[in-house]
Amino acid sequence: MGAGAAGNGPSGLISSWSRPPRPSVKSFRLSQLRKLRGCDQVAAVCYRVRSSGIEFLLVRTNSGHWTFPKGNAEPGLTHAQAAALEAFEEAGVHGRMEEASFARYVRRKRADIRNSTRSEKSGEKEIAIQAHLCEVSRLEAPQERDRHPTWFPAEKAKRRLCEDRTSDFGAELVRVVDCALGRIRRLLNKTSTPAH
Repeated sequence: MGAGAAGNGPSGLISSWSRPPRPSVKSFRLSQLRKLRGCDQVAAVCYRVRSSGIEFLLVRTNSGHWTFPKGNAEPGLTHAQAAALEAFEEAGVHGRMEEASFARYVRRKRADIRNSTRSEKSGEKEIAIQAHLCEVSRLEAPQERDRHPTWFPAEKAKRRLCEDRTSDFGAELVRVVDCALGRIRRLLNKTSTPAH
């Protein structure tokens, strides 16, 4: 048998003297992979139920705005796991995180001109954020400093989320709180309804 011809080797397997062609390898930047998944960041919408109503846990950003604990979607973690990690690091949250996202919102941010793409119009880029609901069972001191995790009743949380923000982004955050309230109420009704 000549070079390059295939035949049965000593173990009965087909062997070949010629090397098969290698598949082409395509590399991606992390930012490209996040866009393929349809999510740049994840948020933990943390809540607790009190006799006075549903309360939401908000944290401060570096610029002083109130927001949900949030951060980048991480390779190797599900979105829910990444949201749980952000809630723990930024607010010291221990609780039950829902695996499925209940809402998606978009934040428009000034693009870094040096790293912007052609699709980013007028110096802005859109950041897609998947929101996951987290029922808080307990809190400890957060790992990140100056976050000041604070509980707010739903209406006050909406007001805090709108402070010093564009009306469009404020409306997006209010919609997330409203979606969370609807989801939490459905969950509470399910647990209070006796099974037949």
